[in-house]
Amino acid sequence: MTKMTINQTNNQWTKELVAQRFESAITTIRRLPAVRVSGYVSTWPEIFYDKYEIAMMDHKPKRWPATARQITEMEETCKWINFLDKVDDRKIIWYRASSLPWKEICVRLGIARSTANLKWQNAILTITNKLNKFPMFTNR
Repeated sequence: MTKMTINQTNNQWTKELVAQRFESAITTIRRLPAVRVSGYVSTWPEIFYDKYEIAMMDHKPKRWPATARQITEMEETCKWINFLDKVDDRKIIWYRASSLPWKEICVRLGIARSTANLKWQNAILTITNKLNKFPMFTNR
């Protein structure tokens, strides 16, 4: 899951690497544990299943928690969104990182597909330029 996030030849961020980091941040956010309200308990008795009942149950795939490094990179990436001034640009970045189709993005924002793509490209480019100009915003 860990990918190289910085081009090792010239130590510069690219648009592709920035887009990958946002996609990785969304994946990490989805892997975080669910927020639950504490203090509620159930008065129902605990149910004990026998081996046959356990074998017949539908098993959910194991959901692995995010690692400390992934959480750190996700927090760092979330700060990058503040480089953008317009709220629509921030939304487009998050919508694309979460693999939302262009059609759905256009419906939500009320813009044409070419406009949405242009805004996304400009937003990624803005973040990339700021990261390359001010490297103190990244953990290299």
